[in-house]
Amino acid sequence: MCLELGALSKRKLSCRLPSDTVNKMFIREKADYHPNMNKKLLLSHDTSYYEVKDIAVFDRPDSLKTMASKLSWQILRLISEREMYPIEIAKKLGVHEQKIYYHIRKLVEAGLIKKVKEEEKKGAIARYYQTAYPAFGVELPFGNRRITAFNAPEMDEKLKQFFSPFLQNGVFDGKIIVGSPDPHGPFKARARDGHYAAYLGLFLGRYMELPDDFAVKLDVDVKVEKEEKNNLILVGGPGTNLLTEEINEFLPIRFSVKSTQQGFLFGGLISEKTGNVYTSDNIGLIAKIANPWDKNKQIMVIAGNKAVGTKACVLALTKFWKETLKDYSETDAFAAVIQGFDLDGDGKVDAIEVLE
Repeated sequence: MCLELGALSKRKLSCRLPSDTVNKMFIREKADYHPNMNKKLLLSHDTSYYEVKDIAVFDRPDSLKTMASKLSWQILRLISEREMYPIEIAKKLGVHEQKIYYHIRKLVEAGLIKKVKEEEKKGAIARYYQTAYPAFGVELPFGNRRITAFNAPEMDEKLKQFFSPFLQNGVFDGKIIVGSPDPHGPFKARARDGHYAAYLGLFLGRYMELPDDFAVKLDVDVKVEKEEKNNLILVGGPGTNLLTEEINEFLPIRFSVKSTQQGFLFGGLISEKTGNVYTSDNIGLIAKIANPWDKNKQIMVIAGNKAVGTKACVLALTKFWKETLKDYSETDAFAAVIQGFDLDGDGKVDAIEVLE
Protein backbone atom coordinates (compact mmCIF):
# COMPACT_ATOMS: atom_id res chain seq x y z
CA MET A 1 0.00 0.00 0.00
CA CYS A 2 1.33 3.43 -0.88
CA LEU A 3 0.00 6.91 -0.11
CA GLU A 4 1.51 9.78 -2.10
CA LEU A 5 1.50 13.50 -1.38
CA GLY A 6 1.74 15.01 -4.81
CA ALA A 7 3.27 18.46 -4.32
CA LEU A 8 6.74 17.55 -3.11
CA SER A 9 9.47 17.38 -5.73
CA LYS A 10 10.74 14.29 -7.48
CA ARG A 11 14.28 13.57 -8.58
CA LYS A 12 15.02 12.46 -12.12
CA LEU A 13 16.69 9.07 -12.29
CA SER A 14 18.51 8.08 -15.47
CA CYS A 15 18.00 4.33 -15.37
CA ARG A 16 15.95 1.75 -17.17
CA LEU A 17 13.66 -1.00 -15.96
CA PRO A 18 12.62 -4.36 -17.34
CA SER A 19 9.56 -4.08 -19.52
CA ASP A 20 7.45 -6.20 -17.13
CA THR A 21 8.16 -3.94 -14.18
CA VAL A 22 5.15 -2.19 -12.66
CA ASN A 23 4.91 1.57 -12.87
CA LYS A 24 5.94 2.04 -9.26
CA MET A 25 8.39 0.06 -7.16
CA PHE A 26 10.45 0.41 -4.01
CA ILE A 27 14.21 0.83 -4.02
CA ARG A 28 15.86 0.22 -0.65
CA GLU A 29 18.01 2.97 0.75
CA LYS A 30 19.44 3.14 4.28
CA ALA A 31 19.10 6.44 6.10
CA ASP A 32 18.62 7.83 9.60
CA TYR A 33 14.93 8.61 9.64
CA HIS A 34 12.25 8.37 12.29
CA PRO A 35 12.68 5.17 14.36
CA ASN A 36 9.16 4.00 13.43
CA MET A 37 9.87 4.17 9.71
CA ASN A 38 12.34 3.09 7.07
CA LYS A 39 13.18 5.42 4.24
CA LYS A 40 13.15 3.92 0.76
CA LEU A 41 12.85 5.25 -2.75
CA LEU A 42 9.70 5.06 -4.84
CA LEU A 43 10.42 4.72 -8.54
CA SER A 44 7.80 5.91 -11.02
CA HIS A 45 7.71 5.42 -14.79
CA ASP A 46 6.35 8.32 -16.82
CA THR A 47 6.46 7.53 -20.57
CA SER A 48 10.09 8.07 -21.62
CA TYR A 49 11.78 8.69 -18.26
CA TYR A 50 11.80 7.65 -14.62
CA GLU A 51 11.45 9.70 -11.46
CA VAL A 52 12.23 8.82 -7.86
CA LYS A 53 10.97 10.19 -4.55
CA ASP A 54 11.51 9.32 -0.88
CA ILE A 55 8.91 7.08 0.71
CA ALA A 56 8.52 6.39 4.45
CA VAL A 57 7.58 2.76 5.10
CA PHE A 58 5.76 2.21 8.40
CA ASP A 59 7.23 -0.35 10.80
CA ARG A 60 4.55 0.09 13.46
CA PRO A 61 0.75 0.35 13.15
CA ASP A 62 0.44 3.26 15.62
CA SER A 63 2.10 5.61 13.10
CA LEU A 64 -0.35 4.52 10.46
CA LYS A 65 -3.22 5.04 12.89
CA THR A 66 -2.10 8.65 13.47
CA MET A 67 -2.27 9.36 9.76
CA ALA A 68 -5.63 7.62 9.32
CA SER A 69 -7.57 10.47 10.98
CA LYS A 70 -9.45 12.58 8.44
CA LEU A 71 -8.17 15.86 9.92
CA SER A 72 -4.57 14.58 10.09
CA TRP A 73 -4.79 13.61 6.43
CA GLN A 74 -6.13 17.06 5.52
CA ILE A 75 -3.21 18.65 7.38
CA LEU A 76 -0.71 16.40 5.62
CA ARG A 77 -2.09 17.21 2.19
CA LEU A 78 -2.20 20.93 2.95
CA ILE A 79 1.36 21.29 4.23
CA SER A 80 2.73 19.07 1.47
CA GLU A 81 2.03 22.02 -0.83
CA ARG A 82 3.88 24.56 1.31
CA GLU A 83 5.09 25.06 4.88
CA MET A 84 2.44 26.52 7.21
CA TYR A 85 1.94 27.32 10.91
CA PRO A 86 -0.97 25.94 13.01
CA ILE A 87 -3.17 29.08 13.13
CA GLU A 88 -2.83 29.43 9.35
CA ILE A 89 -3.80 25.77 8.94
CA ALA A 90 -6.81 26.22 11.24
CA LYS A 91 -8.08 29.16 9.20
CA LYS A 92 -7.55 27.31 5.94
CA LEU A 93 -9.45 24.21 7.13
CA GLY A 94 -12.06 26.08 9.18
CA VAL A 95 -11.16 24.14 12.33
CA HIS A 96 -10.51 25.35 15.88
CA GLU A 97 -6.79 25.92 16.36
CA GLN A 98 -6.63 23.70 19.47
CA LYS A 99 -7.62 20.70 17.33
CA ILE A 100 -4.88 21.61 14.89
CA TYR A 101 -2.28 21.86 17.68
CA TYR A 102 -3.34 18.43 18.96
CA HIS A 103 -3.01 16.76 15.55
CA ILE A 104 0.22 18.60 14.77
CA ARG A 105 1.76 17.22 17.97
CA LYS A 106 0.65 13.67 17.12
CA LEU A 107 1.96 13.97 13.56
CA VAL A 108 5.34 15.24 14.77
CA GLU A 109 5.62 12.39 17.31
CA ALA A 110 4.85 9.88 14.57
CA GLY A 111 7.51 11.41 12.30
CA LEU A 112 4.99 12.31 9.61
CA ILE A 113 5.67 16.05 9.66
CA LYS A 114 8.56 18.21 10.81
CA LYS A 115 9.17 21.76 11.93
CA VAL A 116 11.07 23.65 9.26
CA LYS A 117 11.38 27.19 10.69
CA GLU A 118 10.18 29.70 13.27
CA GLU A 119 9.05 33.30 12.79
CA GLU A 120 7.87 36.02 15.11
CA LYS A 121 4.30 37.08 14.38
CA LYS A 122 2.53 39.73 16.50
CA GLY A 123 4.77 39.10 19.48
CA ALA A 124 4.47 35.30 19.34
CA ILE A 125 6.57 32.60 17.76
CA ALA A 126 4.96 30.89 14.76
CA ARG A 127 6.31 27.41 14.10
CA TYR A 128 6.07 26.31 10.47
CA TYR A 129 5.58 22.63 9.60
CA GLN A 130 5.88 20.62 6.46
CA THR A 131 5.32 16.99 5.54
CA ALA A 132 8.43 14.95 6.32
CA TYR A 133 8.07 12.64 3.31
CA PRO A 134 6.36 12.92 -0.08
CA ALA A 135 4.96 9.38 0.21
CA PHE A 136 4.07 6.83 2.89
CA GLY A 137 3.71 3.09 2.59
CA VAL A 138 3.22 -0.25 4.29
CA GLU A 139 5.50 -3.09 3.21
CA LEU A 140 4.79 -6.74 3.85
CA PRO A 141 7.69 -9.23 4.17
CA PHE A 142 7.31 -10.97 0.81
CA GLY A 143 7.30 -10.36 -2.93
CA ASN A 144 10.87 -9.10 -3.42
CA ARG A 145 12.22 -9.52 -6.93
CA ARG A 146 15.91 -9.35 -7.73
CA ILE A 147 16.85 -7.11 -10.66
CA THR A 148 20.30 -7.81 -12.02
CA ALA A 149 20.26 -5.00 -14.56
CA PHE A 150 18.11 -2.15 -15.77
CA ASN A 151 17.13 -3.16 -19.28
CA ALA A 152 15.88 -1.00 -22.10
CA PRO A 153 12.32 0.34 -22.11
CA GLU A 154 9.94 -1.10 -24.66
CA MET A 155 10.41 0.32 -28.14
CA ASP A 156 7.36 1.49 -30.08
CA GLU A 157 6.31 -1.10 -32.66
CA LYS A 158 6.85 1.16 -35.70
CA LEU A 159 10.29 2.19 -34.47
CA LYS A 160 11.12 -1.44 -33.71
CA GLN A 161 10.21 -2.43 -37.27
CA PHE A 162 12.42 0.28 -38.72
CA PHE A 163 15.47 -0.60 -36.60
CA SER A 164 14.81 -4.35 -36.48
CA PRO A 165 17.81 -5.33 -38.67
CA PHE A 166 20.07 -3.52 -36.21
CA LEU A 167 18.57 -5.12 -33.10
CA GLN A 168 19.42 -8.75 -32.35
CA ASN A 169 18.48 -10.17 -28.94
CA GLY A 170 18.58 -6.71 -27.40
CA VAL A 171 22.07 -5.92 -28.77
CA PHE A 172 22.97 -3.44 -31.51
CA ASP A 173 23.98 -5.42 -34.60
CA GLY A 174 25.77 -3.23 -37.11
CA LYS A 175 28.12 -0.32 -37.63
CA ILE A 176 27.50 3.41 -37.52
CA ILE A 177 29.72 4.96 -40.18
CA VAL A 178 30.73 8.62 -40.16
CA GLY A 179 32.91 10.57 -42.57
CA SER A 180 36.55 11.18 -41.76
CA PRO A 181 37.37 14.66 -40.41
CA ASP A 182 40.45 14.71 -42.68
CA PRO A 183 40.31 15.64 -46.39
CA HIS A 184 39.34 12.47 -48.27
CA GLY A 185 37.35 11.12 -51.21
CA PRO A 186 36.73 12.74 -54.59
CA PHE A 187 35.53 15.95 -52.92
CA LYS A 188 38.60 16.07 -50.64
CA ALA A 189 36.09 17.03 -47.96
CA ARG A 190 36.35 17.14 -44.18
CA ALA A 191 33.27 15.67 -42.53
CA ARG A 192 31.53 18.14 -40.20
CA ASP A 193 28.45 16.08 -39.38
CA GLY A 194 29.93 12.99 -37.74
CA HIS A 195 29.18 14.26 -34.24
CA TYR A 196 25.45 13.93 -34.96
CA ALA A 197 26.03 10.17 -34.81
CA ALA A 198 26.67 10.60 -31.07
CA TYR A 199 23.13 11.92 -30.60
CA LEU A 200 21.76 9.03 -32.63
CA GLY A 201 23.82 6.60 -30.53
CA LEU A 202 22.44 8.04 -27.29
CA PHE A 203 18.93 7.55 -28.64
CA LEU A 204 19.54 3.95 -29.68
CA GLY A 205 21.24 3.26 -26.34
CA ARG A 206 17.86 3.63 -24.63
CA TYR A 207 16.63 0.52 -26.42
CA MET A 208 19.59 -1.77 -27.01
CA GLU A 209 22.88 -2.87 -25.48
CA LEU A 210 26.31 -2.18 -26.91
CA PRO A 211 27.95 -4.91 -29.00
CA ASP A 212 31.34 -6.37 -28.09
CA ASP A 213 33.01 -4.68 -31.08
CA PHE A 214 33.24 -0.90 -31.35
CA ALA A 215 30.14 0.13 -33.29
CA VAL A 216 31.20 3.55 -34.68
CA LYS A 217 33.78 3.74 -37.46
CA LEU A 218 35.17 6.19 -39.99
CA ASP A 219 34.33 5.60 -43.62
CA VAL A 220 38.01 5.34 -44.58
CA ASP A 221 38.58 2.61 -41.95
CA VAL A 222 35.60 0.60 -43.19
CA LYS A 223 37.03 0.73 -46.71
CA VAL A 224 40.50 -0.38 -45.57
CA GLU A 225 39.14 -3.14 -43.33
CA LYS A 226 36.53 -4.21 -45.91
CA GLU A 227 33.62 -4.19 -43.46
CA GLU A 228 30.95 -3.19 -45.95
CA LYS A 229 29.12 -6.51 -45.50
CA ASN A 230 27.41 -5.46 -42.27
CA ASN A 231 24.24 -3.74 -41.26
CA LEU A 232 25.33 -0.14 -41.74
CA ILE A 233 24.01 3.24 -40.62
CA LEU A 234 25.68 5.86 -42.80
CA VAL A 235 25.75 9.36 -41.34
CA GLY A 236 26.60 12.11 -43.82
CA GLY A 237 26.13 12.72 -47.54
CA PRO A 238 28.26 11.55 -50.50
CA GLY A 239 30.53 14.54 -50.19
CA THR A 240 31.76 13.53 -46.74
CA ASN A 241 30.99 9.81 -46.41
CA LEU A 242 32.60 7.48 -48.94
CA LEU A 243 30.07 4.70 -48.36
CA THR A 244 27.11 7.02 -48.94
CA GLU A 245 28.74 7.97 -52.24
CA GLU A 246 29.14 4.31 -53.25
CA ILE A 247 25.54 3.24 -52.49
CA ASN A 248 24.00 6.48 -53.79
CA GLU A 249 22.94 4.85 -57.08
CA PHE A 250 20.85 2.28 -55.17
CA LEU A 251 18.83 4.85 -53.23
CA PRO A 252 15.16 5.54 -54.14
CA ILE A 253 15.95 9.25 -53.69
CA ARG A 254 19.56 9.99 -54.50
CA PHE A 255 22.09 12.76 -54.38
CA SER A 256 23.06 14.40 -57.67
CA VAL A 257 26.83 14.10 -58.10
CA LYS A 258 28.33 14.88 -61.51
CA SER A 259 31.89 14.82 -62.72
CA THR A 260 33.02 17.97 -64.58
CA GLN A 261 36.32 19.35 -65.84
CA GLN A 262 36.52 21.45 -62.71
CA GLY A 263 35.89 18.43 -60.47
CA PHE A 264 32.72 17.06 -58.95
CA LEU A 265 29.49 19.04 -58.97
CA PHE A 266 27.03 18.41 -56.17
CA GLY A 267 23.44 19.21 -57.15
CA GLY A 268 21.32 18.27 -54.14
CA LEU A 269 18.70 15.52 -53.87
CA ILE A 270 16.66 14.19 -56.82
CA SER A 271 13.49 12.15 -56.36
CA GLU A 272 12.77 9.54 -59.03
CA LYS A 273 9.20 9.26 -57.78
CA THR A 274 8.20 12.93 -58.04
CA GLY A 275 11.02 14.44 -60.11
CA ASN A 276 11.55 17.08 -57.43
CA VAL A 277 15.02 18.50 -56.85
CA TYR A 278 15.96 19.63 -53.33
CA THR A 279 19.02 21.86 -53.08
CA SER A 280 18.59 23.69 -49.74
CA ASP A 281 21.31 23.14 -47.16
CA ASN A 282 18.78 22.22 -44.46
CA ILE A 283 17.29 19.32 -46.46
CA GLY A 284 18.37 15.73 -46.11
CA LEU A 285 17.48 12.10 -46.75
CA ILE A 286 16.57 9.18 -44.51
CA ALA A 287 16.63 5.92 -46.44
CA LYS A 288 16.77 2.19 -45.73
CA ILE A 289 17.66 -0.33 -48.42
CA ALA A 290 19.17 -3.79 -48.81
CA ASN A 291 22.95 -3.72 -48.54
CA PRO A 292 24.30 -4.06 -52.11
CA TRP A 293 27.41 -5.81 -50.75
CA ASP A 294 25.30 -8.39 -48.87
CA LYS A 295 21.57 -8.63 -49.62
CA ASN A 296 20.95 -10.23 -46.20
CA LYS A 297 22.03 -7.00 -44.52
CA GLN A 298 20.52 -3.53 -44.46
CA ILE A 299 21.86 -0.03 -44.97
CA MET A 300 20.32 3.07 -43.44
CA VAL A 301 21.33 6.48 -44.79
CA ILE A 302 20.98 9.62 -42.68
CA ALA A 303 22.44 12.39 -44.83
CA GLY A 304 21.91 16.02 -45.69
CA ASN A 305 22.88 18.32 -48.52
CA LYS A 306 25.02 19.99 -45.86
CA ALA A 307 25.73 19.27 -42.20
CA VAL A 308 22.58 21.11 -41.09
CA GLY A 309 20.52 18.77 -43.29
CA THR A 310 22.12 15.75 -41.64
CA LYS A 311 21.22 17.20 -38.25
CA ALA A 312 17.60 17.60 -39.37
CA CYS A 313 17.53 13.93 -40.37
CA VAL A 314 18.96 12.79 -37.04
CA LEU A 315 16.30 14.84 -35.23
CA ALA A 316 13.65 13.35 -37.52
CA LEU A 317 14.56 9.84 -36.33
CA THR A 318 15.18 10.59 -32.67
CA LYS A 319 12.57 13.24 -31.78
CA PHE A 320 10.04 13.23 -34.59
CA TRP A 321 10.10 9.60 -35.66
CA LYS A 322 6.31 9.18 -35.50
CA GLU A 323 5.89 11.75 -38.25
CA THR A 324 8.94 10.54 -40.16
CA LEU A 325 7.95 6.85 -40.19
CA LYS A 326 4.18 7.18 -40.57
CA ASP A 327 4.33 5.78 -44.13
CA TYR A 328 7.07 3.23 -43.43
CA SER A 329 6.48 -0.34 -44.58
CA GLU A 330 8.85 -3.26 -44.06
CA THR A 331 8.10 -4.64 -47.51
CA ASP A 332 9.68 -1.85 -49.58
CA ALA A 333 12.82 0.24 -49.63
CA PHE A 334 12.18 3.39 -47.62
CA ALA A 335 13.17 6.98 -48.38
CA ALA A 336 11.97 10.27 -46.89
CA VAL A 337 13.07 13.82 -47.66
CA ILE A 338 13.44 15.86 -44.49
CA GLN A 339 13.64 19.63 -44.14
CA GLY A 340 14.86 21.20 -40.92
CA PHE A 341 13.53 24.42 -39.41
CA ASP A 342 14.67 26.84 -36.73
CA LEU A 343 11.38 27.67 -34.99
CA ASP A 344 12.74 29.48 -31.93
CA GLY A 345 15.12 31.69 -33.92
CA ASP A 346 18.32 30.68 -32.15
CA GLY A 347 20.09 29.68 -35.37
CA LYS A 348 19.76 25.93 -34.73
CA VAL A 349 17.45 23.36 -36.30
CA ASP A 350 14.79 22.31 -33.80
CA ALA A 351 11.87 21.07 -35.95
CA ILE A 352 11.37 19.12 -39.16
CA GLU A 353 8.94 18.57 -41.99
CA VAL A 354 8.67 15.46 -44.14
CA LEU A 355 8.56 16.73 -47.72
CA GLU A 356 8.04 13.31 -49.30
